Amino acid sequence: MFGNQKDPQQPGILPTSTNGKPSTASVATLLTIVGDRARMEGKFDIADSIQVECEIGGEMNVGGKLVIGAKGVVNANVRTVDAIIMGHYGGTMIATGNVEITGTGRVTGNITTDSLVISKGGFFNGNVTKMNEQPSSPRPVYLIEDDRPAQLSGQR
Repeated sequence: MFGNQKDPQQPGILPTSTNGKPSTASVATLLTIVGDRARMEGKFDIADSIQVECEIGGEMNVGGKLVIGAKGVVNANVRTVDAIIMGHYGGTMIATGNVEITGTGRVTGNITTDSLVISKGGFFNGNVTKMNEQPSSPRPVYLIEDDRPAQLSGQR
């Protein structure tokens, strides 16, 4: 798991064949952008999955999974299938699949998805909208405190 071992189960690493060249046998590659001080700005259209370990701004359309690594900072409007956020994300995200904010993840912005998981220690400041949810009449909001009964607005 650590060191220089090439594990075909790790994203972005292809197994090697007997001649030492990469083999593409049934392993999906994960495009990885790495750079401690790298910063990229623009519109990115990625057909497959990508892992980001640098700073990216602008707009991203990802056909697979977006992984924002621990060193990754993404300030962009994103459309993706799935997302795993271990670094920092700011913007508006639309994910048709699952979004996970890990314990080291920091998100500021709005997310539209069917499934959002925030691990203990993860941070989220923004709004979540369920994918394909039809707007309906406003739902009541209740204040729940430990020892006091909730007060409705207008009552004292």
